[in-house]
Formats: sequence, C-alpha cells, structure tokens
Amino acid sequence: MKNYLKAEFDAKGINEGLARIIASGFIMPLDPTIEQMADVKTAVSEAVTNSIIHGYENRNGRVVLEFEIEERLLTIKVHDRGIGISDIAQARQPLYTSKPECDRSGMGFTVMESFMDSLHIISEHGDGTTVIMTKQF
Repeated sequence: MKNYLKAEFDAKGINEGLARIIASGFIMPLDPTIEQMADVKTAVSEAVTNSIIHGYENRNGRVVLEFEIEERLLTIKVHDRGIGISDIAQARQPLYTSKPECDRSGMGFTVMESFMDSLHIISEHGDGTTVIMTKQF
C-alpha cells in the first residue's frame, strides 16, 4: 500500500491539535496499536510546536505536513520557512532550549527521536527547517 497526504496550515498553537488529528487519521490503515498511535501523534505535535515557537517565534507563517506510507513505512515531514536552526547538534541536546524564558523543556527533538525509528533535521539559519521522521509498522 502506498499513500500520500500534504497539509498546510497557519503556524498557530491552535493548529497543533489539528496536526495530531491528521496524523492519527492518516495512519489508521496501518492498524496501529494505541502506543504506536500515541508515539506518532506526540512526535508530530513536538515538531509542529517547534515550528511555531522556535521557527516563527509566534509570528505569522505556515507549517507544511507531509505524510507518506510505503510498504508499512511511515515517513513524516514537518516543514517551516522560519528562522532556521543555526546549530542542529546543539538543538538536539536534551534539555537545550533557545527559549528558556518560555518555560520550554528542551526535550522536543529527544521526544521525536525516542518515539520514531529515525529523525533527520535539515535546516538553514534564516531559511527554515524540515524535520523528517520515519516509523516502521
């Protein structure tokens, strides 16, 4: 089975829940366990939240979600055209946050990495970020 979906929405906190719903609906044909469903929804939520808070710093922008299933492999891309990440290695460190004043835990990438099989980050400072995650079902 091969399937693809692309969704785009405003970079607003109220749309984080929408992203979770889209993710859960898209993976239903894979007959996920409750744990797998929660893992995917949480990873998507973290990636979208990072785009909104860190990518756009709560300014206007768009978040693009892409989902693909091929041979029971789920690939998720979360893309923004925000400020980008100047040091990806530092951003991936547990407990690191560029927004300590916002009470951020600095665990977003760690959570994504622990709930998904792979995590790849492409970013250019000043030109946005793409997070690519995969999970085998």
